[in-house]
Amino acid sequence: MSAFAHIPLGNPIPDSPHAVSCSLPTMASVRGYEEKDASVVSQLKTGYPRFVLHPFSRRLAEVLRTRIPLAGRTLWLTSSRKMAEALLAHLAPREAALFNDGGINGVTHPDSAETATRAKLYLQNIGGFISSREAEDHLVSLGEWPGGREEEMFLGDAEAEVRRHLAPEVGAGPGNLFIANCGMNAVHAAFQAVSRIQAARGRTGWVQLGWLYLDTIAILKKFTATPEDYHHVGEVVDLGPLERLLAEHGPKIAGVMAEVPTNPLVQTPDVEALAALCRRHGVLLVLDPSLVSVFNVDCLRHADVLSASLTKYTGSEGDIIAGMVAVNPAGPDAALLRAEVAATIEPPYPRDLARLAAQIGSTKEVVTRINENTVRVATFLSRHPSVARVDWALSQKSRAQFLKIARSPQSTGGMISFALKGPMDPFYDRLRLPKGPSFGMRTTLICPFMYLAHYDLVTSEEGRAELGRNDLDPDLLRLCVGVEPADEIIGSIAEALQAT
Repeated sequence: MSAFAHIPLGNPIPDSPHAVSCSLPTMASVRGYEEKDASVVSQLKTGYPRFVLHPFSRRLAEVLRTRIPLAGRTLWLTSSRKMAEALLAHLAPREAALFNDGGINGVTHPDSAETATRAKLYLQNIGGFISSREAEDHLVSLGEWPGGREEEMFLGDAEAEVRRHLAPEVGAGPGNLFIANCGMNAVHAAFQAVSRIQAARGRTGWVQLGWLYLDTIAILKKFTATPEDYHHVGEVVDLGPLERLLAEHGPKIAGVMAEVPTNPLVQTPDVEALAALCRRHGVLLVLDPSLVSVFNVDCLRHADVLSASLTKYTGSEGDIIAGMVAVNPAGPDAALLRAEVAATIEPPYPRDLARLAAQIGSTKEVVTRINENTVRVATFLSRHPSVARVDWALSQKSRAQFLKIARSPQSTGGMISFALKGPMDPFYDRLRLPKGPSFGMRTTLICPFMYLAHYDLVTSEEGRAELGRNDLDPDLLRLCVGVEPADEIIGSIAEALQAT
């Protein structure tokens, strides 16, 4: 019997009310999701938490609007009072106001599509929405929800348990390790910490190295002081362009943001050389190893700050979002960075932390199985005549650079991006693997990444030209291998490739 069965449109992946992914089983459903087609959106039981407002959050907001009359006003529920205050400042000078009822925090504003979009994007970019578990708990306490299914929870000191497993992998003691409510909040906290320290030195510019995850790009573009402070260096492997940029603008540059490897092209810079280049110019380096996890790469020693998603690999059941920031204790600004990160980061909701602590002990085993499967799947794809290109941690272009930070030659992570020689739609529609956003789960997941992350670019001539300049195929497929038998993963792909 196959490990893979069809998952209907909109069903959560995994089968949990707190799942971080949902099934988009056809290209028609992917396009319908992006275009807000009611026939598709109405079937979504959940979605990636920072992009799709969780049903518990929506229901809680509706209940509160009834209890506290808010006619003509939109209510956004946030992860904390501090986050609500930040959202309020972001929306100024609009007629927004803080909201608090029984410890539930948020912001209200007059109904306006433009203001609502601005608020939602802000909370999406920096990870500011109320946790689904917190919303659920409030609904239970208000008598509006009977309570969900039982979950395995860590019953002791959950934060200490998470730190116990992370500290030896990251290479940072308790004082240098911070747990965030999600990966993007970790990125934002690292960005803000560096920005505040460097602004006092007259440095306000930021460099995006390579094509990064969309919300990381958004942070760099939206929250730098001026548009001129954002710099994009597309070349990852050859540091020459970055070196030339720093030679010209170095005294004004605050930080370099780099993923190791990048998402979705899985390219790794020479991290040691990158760190030396940044130090030479007084630039702070932020590294993000989310694509493969801190359990596969050792890179804090090269960075000033490390930010990473713990949703990926560590929360391997796929029903928790969390993140982390680690400060390099040997860095020249370590003390300042610790203080700034602590002042900015949003801590996880206690139930989320307890759920993460219950899973984190199996991370090494899960990562090992994923790594073993990934080598076999990547080898199969690389040799198949219908596949045009394959990018993964050990691709020739940056294999040597990746191995410099890999914990072992087998520490590849599960991410494989590939493009076909023929049309993508029939392959995707025929494929029997789970299809949805996110990665780093026990469950294998595949998605047409550019459609989900950059639909505006995929669907315009100018956007496709921009993708082309960055070596991104609009029809690129992002596959993250899970722990199922490798033969079944390969068999499902092979079956679908017969239709191309």
